[in-house]
Amino acid sequence: MDYQTGFFYLFAAVLLFAAFRVITSRNPVHAVLYLMLAFSQAAALWLILKAEFLGLTLVLVYLGAVMVLFLFVVMMLDIRIEGDRWTFWQHFPLAAVIGAVVAAEIAAVMWVGFPSIASSAPAVASDVSNTKALGILLYTEYLYPIQVAAVILLVAMITAIALTLRQRKDSKAINPGDQVRVRAADRLVVVPMAVTQKAAEAAPNPEEGKA
Repeated sequence: MDYQTGFFYLFAAVLLFAAFRVITSRNPVHAVLYLMLAFSQAAALWLILKAEFLGLTLVLVYLGAVMVLFLFVVMMLDIRIEGDRWTFWQHFPLAAVIGAVVAAEIAAVMWVGFPSIASSAPAVASDVSNTKALGILLYTEYLYPIQVAAVILLVAMITAIALTLRQRKDSKAINPGDQVRVRAADRLVVVPMAVTQKAAEAAPNPEEGKA
């Protein structure tokens, strides 16, 4: 076994472990961190397959922007973890059935679909840019799917903002409009009050008695 195969099994094992911890972690912040680990291992697998553009895009876009956004959204949602009473085994039967179906589909694709593909890839000229060819293909043949994905991401971003901007009872935020409209007369009010204590009588002068 060469070093490339060894790295593949290492990254694949870490990827499977991180994906398993994403769905089994009780803390949502830990689940997001494990998902970031899974994306990093997937990017390493792309690099092994010599798809540098996809690997770097996965790191820059998902790890650098999307997952950090998810992490801040989860932290700002203030989820009450102590109140959750769900258990892993409660949903295990449904998850096992779905996992078995997905595994069967992957096995069918690997055993049936791959033999029809040529074993050797055609030679590519050294002056052809992989990134340029991918960009031309995305924005010509796959333009509409990219637009649909952009709309879905826009809806997800608006939903995240709507979830984090809900009114909270313990918030101490002040409306800037109320601060601008305040007047000096509203800040200080002079209230007239009656005298509640008589003035103290003047004490006798001792020098007058001596005289």
